[in-house]
Amino acid sequence: MKVSQKVFFPWERRRGLWGAIGRARARFIVGAIALVLAVVLIRRREEHAAAVRATRATIDTAFRAMIQYRADHTGACPRSWNEMVAANYLRDVPVDAWGRPIRLTCPGRHDKAGFDLESDGPDGLPGGLDRIE
Repeated sequence: MKVSQKVFFPWERRRGLWGAIGRARARFIVGAIALVLAVVLIRRREEHAAAVRATRATIDTAFRAMIQYRADHTGACPRSWNEMVAANYLRDVPVDAWGRPIRLTCPGRHDKAGFDLESDGPDGLPGGLDRIE
């Protein structure tokens, strides 16, 4: 009678899913997934913050051009951005980081003698909660 003896080491035993792939390997996979998810979330947050900074810079440039235009035209507001581009106060119509034109309100809601410049933000809804002024 032939008896087959096998020696099993603890890491060779298979116990369900954890035994099949190994606990260390499973921890590595879960850790790698968590790391990739964290990197993706941080990148999205940083891209959004960069878009907001770029939009604020565009609004600042448009604000300075509006101040110049109004000083040269006795406080009058332009009819559109194209009028300011044609008069060489701006190179192009100012657009936010999401490709939409900056909204010009003259007279302004906050300052009736002035003007307001704002972006509709990422969602594009006028007056939305994520607008940038």
